[in-house]
Amino acid sequence: MDIHPEREAEESDCKRHRRIVRVVFSQEAEEACKLLAESNSKIERSILNAVRRKIEFIKMNPHYGEPIAKRLIPDEYEVTNLFWVELPNFWRMVYTLTNDEVRIIAFVLAIFDHKRYEKKFGYH
Repeated sequence: MDIHPEREAEESDCKRHRRIVRVVFSQEAEEACKLLAESNSKIERSILNAVRRKIEFIKMNPHYGEPIAKRLIPDEYEVTNLFWVELPNFWRMVYTLTNDEVRIIAFVLAIFDHKRYEKKFGYH
């Protein structure tokens, strides 16, 4: 799976929900993936590979990630649900779910290191 904004988001059948699951990246998440892809660091490549694997898990089970308490969701995201997924080297990926009768959309809002994750969600 390539992570590029100009390519159509990938879709898969979610057998559990019998709806198509589509994963879409925000500009912020797309930029993080681009920086990871351009790096020669083995750690950053492992983070990007983990993002790709986690996306496949989310397609199979949209509720794969750990839910974030509503009171901790930053107002800037303007969402009613948010999930986080652990990545290597203490990085995190956060996404929200929307749906209609036909499909579920997992919108990846951000991919960031643990320090920025804690700051964004008010830990410490």
